Amino acid sequence: MNLAYIPSPSSGVVYLGPIPLRGYAFCIIIGVFVAVWLGGRRWVARGGRVGTVADIAVWAVPFGLVGGRLYHVITDYELYFTAGRDWVDAFKIWEGGLGIWGAIAMGALGAWIGCRRRGIPLPAWADAVAPGIAFAQAIGRWGNWFNQELYGKKTDVPWALKIDADPAIGRVAGTYHPTFLYESLWCVGVALLVIWADRRFKLGHGRAFALYVAAYTVGRFWWEALRVDTAHHVLGMRLNQWTAIVVFLAAVAYFVISAKKAPGREEVVEPAAVAEAEQAEGGEPGREDSGEAEPEAKEAGEAAAESKPEAEPAEPAEPAK
Repeated sequence: MNLAYIPSPSSGVVYLGPIPLRGYAFCIIIGVFVAVWLGGRRWVARGGRVGTVADIAVWAVPFGLVGGRLYHVITDYELYFTAGRDWVDAFKIWEGGLGIWGAIAMGALGAWIGCRRRGIPLPAWADAVAPGIAFAQAIGRWGNWFNQELYGKKTDVPWALKIDADPAIGRVAGTYHPTFLYESLWCVGVALLVIWADRRFKLGHGRAFALYVAAYTVGRFWWEALRVDTAHHVLGMRLNQWTAIVVFLAAVAYFVISAKKAPGREEVVEPAAVAEAEQAEGGEPGREDSGEAEPEAKEAGEAAAESKPEAEPAEPAEPAK
């Protein structure tokens, strides 16, 4: 019998009158706000305009949600499209089920569209939001706690997670490894790592984002092995572990190749912000020149008047004879 454990909420929904307030959705929303807020601060610190990160997030976030849900539904299709299942449940995103791999991939596509419309480089924007995304994941994982899902193997450690029985979905009561907590803490560490490395080494051209991806996948491989939820296996390992390996190698390769081809950091991340700053410093075009030209012309006119010899008085004309 465990004397200490992490309790699970009895319900993941609180009703405000007829309106359901779901813990999972709240965690996702709070995570998005944190990512946009921190990304915006980092973007402005690098010379970008206020509001640019939020404007591009309008594209990235919906794409990311759709991509995350698609990855989950495709890789766990048996939960929605097999006998006894209702395919309509595939659209119930509030009940949980977002795959980070699909969310990042489709979110990147949405961000690329937004960056292209604003005329800014996607790698620079990704570097700015990288630690914010990690913090967002750390917050979002607590949504799994509200839903009592994505826990690990049975354990009796003092920080074990108490899970309630639910025969409808085959959930067995007991205490399990809180893999949601492991991932949440790991993501906080990843965010702090990216912030430190970016300040220390001036990462640019997408390398801060690549560091985030590489660091996250290392942890994902570990806690994925602890999970006991249904998953596809390939050569004895869960599909997400293989995905973590592939994505880790891709992130490391990008980091190394990018450092060789484009060392250092971008000097200009948003040309429009630079143009506005130059205009603000220089004042209105032509005003400074016209202001200086008038006194110069006046001085030149006065000098010319002084240098002009005075006319000699005309001799009186001789009287007509």
